[in-house]
Amino acid sequence: MPKSEIVAQLEKIAGKRNVLSTPEDMAAYSTDATWLEGKAVAIVCAESVQVVSEVMKLANHQRVPVVPRGAGTSIAAGAIPEEGGIVLDLTRMNKILEIDQVNMTATVEPGVVTAHLQEAVERVGLFYPPDPASFKQSTIGGNIGSNAGGMRGLKYGVTRDYVLGLEVVLPSGEVIHTGGKVLKMVTGYNLTQLMVGSEGTLGIVTKATLRLIPKPKSRGAVMAAFTRLDDAARVVTEVLSSGITPFTIEILDKVCMECIEAYLHIGLPVEEAEAVIFVGLDGDPQAVAQEVAEAAQICRRIGAFRVEEATNPEEAEKLWTARSVVAGAVGRAAPTMLVEDASVPRSAVVEMVRTTRELGKKYGFVIAITGHIGDGNVHPLILFDSGDPKQVELLPQLARDIATAAIELGGSPSAEHGIGVFKRDFLPLAEEPKTIELMRQIKRVFDPNNILNPSKIFPPQ
Repeated sequence: MPKSEIVAQLEKIAGKRNVLSTPEDMAAYSTDATWLEGKAVAIVCAESVQVVSEVMKLANHQRVPVVPRGAGTSIAAGAIPEEGGIVLDLTRMNKILEIDQVNMTATVEPGVVTAHLQEAVERVGLFYPPDPASFKQSTIGGNIGSNAGGMRGLKYGVTRDYVLGLEVVLPSGEVIHTGGKVLKMVTGYNLTQLMVGSEGTLGIVTKATLRLIPKPKSRGAVMAAFTRLDDAARVVTEVLSSGITPFTIEILDKVCMECIEAYLHIGLPVEEAEAVIFVGLDGDPQAVAQEVAEAAQICRRIGAFRVEEATNPEEAEKLWTARSVVAGAVGRAAPTMLVEDASVPRSAVVEMVRTTRELGKKYGFVIAITGHIGDGNVHPLILFDSGDPKQVELLPQLARDIATAAIELGGSPSAEHGIGVFKRDFLPLAEEPKTIELMRQIKRVFDPNNILNPSKIFPPQ
């Protein structure tokens, strides 16, 4: 079907004002949070499940690929358009439909920004824990698609742990409902969880029912600086084995600290420290104060030469500044930054960090390393210039070697960002051929014409 006819059909479905097709529109939607690009023929700004359904019916009939898109914060190229396809923008479906305080659930549309949901439920004393770094921009639909995690994963888990039910438009345009408001439901296969982390390849989420928990009454933090990486990593084992349950344990390496100091001048011990550890604690105010003191003492015993404590939310927010600005501060140091994502067993974090540093030297890239060390999630921040052909050529090789290192240490090449396009060639490194074939078969059952986000997750055959 010619582009003009596709656009005309889409305008009939969604209304002329909701269909974008100018070169300027195409450029705006050509990429996500990566530097990779694709070129669609039209963007549909959907405002209802009915529009999503009709667009999918048209696309399926005409064999036109469709990419569902939220805020475009994917850093695995999970939201870049397919050549000649349709981008289905879901950000106008942004209503919080219900906050049920009795059942402690929220029912939302996919375009709700994560931070907006968190603010809304916290106003009534409830809490939605998943907190990806992009929480101020990312949408719930995108979080579900990538099974987003964040700093609080150590104590509270990830998006998957909070999705109770979904409304999903299939590639055929049919609408299904999975799960519900109950925690326990065993009625055949768990299609709700199958959708979580599927990166928009099996269906388009148009409504989600999410589990909430009571909001923690207080929050505290400990920051500890170490001259040795091995000592810093011991904090995880020592704190967790003490009976303390932090919501996160984070790490910043020396490169991160140097970038943060150049940006904010907050007095980080750049010269002396090889790593800084942050321990986040929440709960009852008295318990938080006690656990802050215990965690600080553990850090001193291990060998921290500088320890700072915060026993209330206001103090914790100030102490947390360095960790909260790390991506922006490091990103200022080069034209482009790739936020890598890998997970390893906690016992292998130090080896993963060292291997990543060595790989950076091997390929000639500056790499800053941060991450959620408490759950083994390491984020190498790779600095490069997307306008430099040599660096662009070497980058996938570096990323592949980082992925291989994580797998060899018993981990995963993707902890919370998804596979998308950027990591699809790494899938065979992480999964057995039979497992990948089973995934492909599931994809074919849901999407026999392969129109929904078709180039994501799986390497080309």
